[in-house]
Amino acid sequence: MIIGIGSDLCDIRRIEKSIERFGDRFTHRIYTEGERARSDRRAARAPSYARRFAAKEACAKALGTGLSHGVFWRDMEVVNLPTGRPTMRLTGGALERLKVMTPAGHRAVVHVSLTDDPPLAQAFVIIEALPA
Repeated sequence: MIIGIGSDLCDIRRIEKSIERFGDRFTHRIYTEGERARSDRRAARAPSYARRFAAKEACAKALGTGLSHGVFWRDMEVVNLPTGRPTMRLTGGALERLKVMTPAGHRAVVHVSLTDDPPLAQAFVIIEALPA
């Protein structure tokens, strides 16, 4: 059963300007070490960061909290499965919220879809509860 859905659309130029203006202060506030390493390896850094930004926003919406109630940017990390498929690794307040919203006897699976078509990046997050 689906227990959360979120989507977000992000202007890549806005992320690019934030990186140019604030540099590490911006990237270290929003992104985990793993996300920074993955995005910094790319020739097109800004679209990579923008996709991850959109995913974090979409995940916060799917959790039903937005970026409040103890859910912070780095509590949500875009990671890739061995197949390359993206998903979210939740920690801190995001993980606590996920535990609260997951019905007893179920486990949560977070599905993520990322795309960009400059100047926009988009993400969809669906949180599914499967029988344990």
